[in-house]
Amino acid sequence: MLSITSKSPYAVRALVELYRCGDSDPVPIGELARRGDIPSQFLEQLFAALRRAGLLRSQRGVKGGYSFGKPASQITVLEVVELLDGPLGQEGTGIFAQAAEAARAVLAEQTIADVAEAEASAAGTSMYFI
Repeated sequence: MLSITSKSPYAVRALVELYRCGDSDPVPIGELARRGDIPSQFLEQLFAALRRAGLLRSQRGVKGGYSFGKPASQITVLEVVELLDGPLGQEGTGIFAQAAEAARAVLAEQTIADVAEAEASAAGTSMYFI
């Protein structure tokens, strides 16, 4: 059916925070958890799954943390949802299959970069990277 757990919204929120940090250095997971108001251990589990899928890279050590494994403009929200929560609406029939397909279409057309820029625009700020 059409099921999205709390994993996906938390992961998208953390990925948006990672995007806001820019591409210069890996960002510690504790920093992302604090900025997104997400339990750190929970975020570690989510990011481990995203790292295994190639969406993120991790670096150990004092200057360690996470960075994108591929550009945020190429990571769709649907990709994150399906990695963490499984195929969206796979078993739906009739009107539920139609609803699932509509949800898939909306989530497939939005990338992490799109979400971050939409949030910045709604807040009246601009995204600048140095």
